[in-house]
Amino acid sequence: MQEQTISTFFMFNGRAEEAMNFYTSLFGGSEILHIRRQPNGKVLHAAFTLRGQPFMAIDNMLGIEHPFTPAMSLFVACETEEELRGAFGKLEDGGQALMPLGPIPGSTLFGWVQDRFGVSWQLSVPAAQTE
Repeated sequence: MQEQTISTFFMFNGRAEEAMNFYTSLFGGSEILHIRRQPNGKVLHAAFTLRGQPFMAIDNMLGIEHPFTPAMSLFVACETEEELRGAFGKLEDGGQALMPLGPIPGSTLFGWVQDRFGVSWQLSVPAAQTE
């Protein structure tokens, strides 16, 4: 019996391939695994990874747009402030900062941003843990 997994599944409003290409360019160890297209070129089903974490995506074929909401976000623990600032700037381009960059309890640098596709991201450089 195959082990069941749970994956995040994105339904984009006609921009799935563009979003996957953008996201995989931001984080090392990321790749598009496969894309299956409709005859019209829209994404019927795709799988990709971000730093090894699996995701799936499709283009919305229903004709009714379903927006993403900041109530659900992707959390990325960045290794350096430089990595965080670079990703935040690219995600903010065409999107909007929901919480500007700054320190918060538990993070030396933190930012929350909604990208141009409507997906919400929380980026953090965790504070050093002391016991």
